[in-house]
Amino acid sequence: MAATRTAKTHWEGNLLEGKGTVDLSSSGIGRYDVSWPARTEKPNGKTSPEELIAAAQSACFSMALSHGLAGKGHTVASMDTQADVTFQPGEGITAIALSLRASVPGLSREEFQAAVEDAKVNCPVSQALAAVKNVTVAAELV
Repeated sequence: MAATRTAKTHWEGNLLEGKGTVDLSSSGIGRYDVSWPARTEKPNGKTSPEELIAAAQSACFSMALSHGLAGKGHTVASMDTQADVTFQPGEGITAIALSLRASVPGLSREEFQAAVEDAKVNCPVSQALAAVKNVTVAAELV
């Protein structure tokens, strides 16, 4: 079954001095201020498209890895995933670095690394961001 999720942005002003809000409309869980300085300087309580992409990437990757491991009979006890999305003005998103620590009882390091690589390639958000050439994953099985 296909699902569509919606977010809305209201923007006022020009790029450098303007401001806006992003509303996570489907879930209704929040409205967040967004600005150009939040992308290139200190966030100062505002978010950026890159931070929202980082949230989507870390969540999707975690879900894909958990699903892939479950398909091989393993249950994730815990997993903490961080996504760092690098934005370079004039170039766009130049890198995504994923780092994670996972506890998966009974899983070998080799099986873990294979599952990590599979999730990196097959996570739907990763696939949507395939134009980003520099995507790395540092994974630790604990």
